[in-house]
Amino acid sequence: MTQNLSPILQAADLPALIQSEKIILIDATNSKNAKENYAKRHLKGTLFVDLNTQLADIKSDLSEGGRHPLPTLDNFSKTLAELGISPASHVVIYDETNGSNAAARFWWMLKAVGHEKAQVLDGGLEEAERHGFPVTEGIETAAKTELYPIERWILPIADLAEVEAVSTNPSHLVIDVRDHDRYLGKTEPIDLVAGHIPGAVNVPYSENLDEQGFLLSPEELQTKYQGIFDGKDSENIIVHCGSGVTACHTLLAIASAGLEIPKLYVGSWSEWSRNDMPMATG
Repeated sequence: MTQNLSPILQAADLPALIQSEKIILIDATNSKNAKENYAKRHLKGTLFVDLNTQLADIKSDLSEGGRHPLPTLDNFSKTLAELGISPASHVVIYDETNGSNAAARFWWMLKAVGHEKAQVLDGGLEEAERHGFPVTEGIETAAKTELYPIERWILPIADLAEVEAVSTNPSHLVIDVRDHDRYLGKTEPIDLVAGHIPGAVNVPYSENLDEQGFLLSPEELQTKYQGIFDGKDSENIIVHCGSGVTACHTLLAIASAGLEIPKLYVGSWSEWSRNDMPMATG
């Protein structure tokens, strides 16, 4: 049954779900004053997870892994234990960007260590509140559990060398999910250099959402990404963004469509642009 669990949870289903089984709710918002805002207002029972300290291992040299490299398996195991997450836990995650930022990253990381019951809450806090889920303030305390058993990342990951080798190969596909102006090189608000990886195609992650900010239906997403993939196998498709975070929203959308999850280039543009690699604009 868990193998068929949708990666997306509709907010209307949350109140009944939390009555039927123990759910671990996570606020993974990544923004200025995120934890302070969480303390002021969050869904009742929700724990907070921090992208920079718990879902990444940020190094002083961003040319090694970019802005948000993955944490070590040992550290991620400790983070899950501190949140009370065991292999049997049902984890529901939201953030303030309708799941398109660190909520999707945390979902991908859970799936990447083999966790079965992980979902992103469509519409986030506001939509759950609209459906009657209680909101509260303060800091929630987790019931810590044993270290989560992790052997390896089981979802496919690409590194800089692989991206360099295949980015212009017509049998492969590199997808850049950043907004169009960043891809074109017209602007770069975060990293040092503007532009994109030669050969990469631009499919902004924001286009996974409808006008109300909800994820498109599985049918719409399947049609969209089957057209983009053009018959290529998932093993020949690499998805990246600025630092390996919002790319996970596209991987979430692809999973919601019932398609195989392609490779994530974790270092993304933040690593590529700091390594004297070829770059393109326009």
